[in-house]
Amino acid sequence: MFITNILLKRVKSKQIMVQLESMVSGHKCNQIRDRLGDKLEVIRFDPLIQKESVYKEVKKIRSMK
Repeated sequence: MFITNILLKRVKSKQIMVQLESMVSGHKCNQIRDRLGDKLEVIRFDPLIQKESVYKEVKKIRSMK
């Protein structure tokens, strides 16, 4: 029996790592979210301005297993 491409098909992961960027200072950090979820927009502490600020998702970094 030969192994076909159907048997070697990879399953996509359920979570991905994304890069978040501060809208105030440009500080960047990473966070994990669900693949099918909406883009992240969170309030986190920004160490450059020493206050909380809004972080928005900039890009996908990699898949998580």
